[in-house]
Amino acid sequence: MPGSWFLDTRPRRSRRGALTLVFVGVLATGAATGSFGGELTALGSPAGSDAAAHRTAAGGSGAGGDGKGEAPGNAREARERAGDDADVVVSRSGDRWSAAYTAREYAQLRRALEGGYVGVGISVRQTHTGDGVPRGDGGRSHGGSRDGRQDGPVHGRRTAIEVDRVRPGSPADDAGVRSGDRLRSVAGQPVTGKPVTSVVALLRGSDAPSGAAAPGTHVTLHLVRDGRELTRTLRRAQLTTESVRVRRLGDGVTRIKVAAFTRGAGERVREAVREQVPADGAIVLDLRGNSGGLVDEAVTAASAFLDGGLVATYDDNGRQRALYAERDDAGSGAGGVDVERRPVVVLVDSGTMSAAELLTGALQDRGRAVVVGSRTFGKGSVQMPEHQSDGSVAELTVGHYTTPSGRDVEGRGLTPDLAVHDTDAAMQRARTVLSGLEARS
Repeated sequence: MPGSWFLDTRPRRSRRGALTLVFVGVLATGAATGSFGGELTALGSPAGSDAAAHRTAAGGSGAGGDGKGEAPGNAREARERAGDDADVVVSRSGDRWSAAYTAREYAQLRRALEGGYVGVGISVRQTHTGDGVPRGDGGRSHGGSRDGRQDGPVHGRRTAIEVDRVRPGSPADDAGVRSGDRLRSVAGQPVTGKPVTSVVALLRGSDAPSGAAAPGTHVTLHLVRDGRELTRTLRRAQLTTESVRVRRLGDGVTRIKVAAFTRGAGERVREAVREQVPADGAIVLDLRGNSGGLVDEAVTAASAFLDGGLVATYDDNGRQRALYAERDDAGSGAGGVDVERRPVVVLVDSGTMSAAELLTGALQDRGRAVVVGSRTFGKGSVQMPEHQSDGSVAELTVGHYTTPSGRDVEGRGLTPDLAVHDTDAAMQRARTVLSGLEARS
């Protein structure tokens, strides 16, 4: 079958562009995300989920471009938003994870998996209107990029939207937008009290039925800074996601945050371990809110912590295939340190999905990491895209993957070794665990 690279089950590096697990509606905010033609994919959110941005799923109404799950107002609008052929295939499938895409949406999702997006280069978060205290490090998302965090209320009174981070050299940076600025409106629409994902959709221009806005289009922001009201008009640009971020936490601990497994993310994880983690250091691999992405990137990331061996098995229409980490024959750690030497804690939550669950399950089953946080989402099915005669694409489930010990993630998720539900407490617990672990000799 096209893109099947499991036939040779000996440990080796997988070829690029073969298998994709992805959560729809988060990787590219307000637009569908998925895989490339002829490849396998696993879609995250079933019909009717607020997080789903794909238009059509079997047994449920289509979701609007703002991810709110609103069906088109009439049949004509539905035809304009979706390819008829893909919709028919999906509606007849009875598959809760299936999805239909127009040709334009499919092109957008391909760009998303390559790590590109159209936006203004800011990330935003929810805060209390009274004291401006954010909800831990959650409730954040990127203005045209993404963060896997699921929207939820910030405890307190009304919530406001605040600029969390401005990407250097971005349109927002050029316009003088600063971290800490509070957004009152985007494109003329008030954003106070809105979910983060809805605000990001406005910033991207992906709230319109036609999908994400093109580079060069403009969006006006109404801001408040130190009590002063400001208006800035930004020109959207083609940007790339920052899927992997590294930060030293002190006491020899390095945090590697992987937001999504877009193209190149796996190798960036390996480079971070090899070049930025001390030989005697410890690692917090933060997969909270990671909604999935390309499976070969997750397998490459596994190779940063596993010296070869099984990462997952995959049920391909009843045939078992296997995924293996790359052997570290040359010693890819810093200074040639064994990749399995450094202690690792993996942070997960209910937003950890698909390819991120595949990686977590491999490290947990093989005793390579302690998993801390809350139960993961439970998305272990994979889909195959079928191109239709009208250019639309239907995604239908063809199988499931299991962890090295044979655990089926679908509908169950992964249970952490240490259950911690508070965001800040989870990070503190991770550092406590690492303090009690010794590097392997």
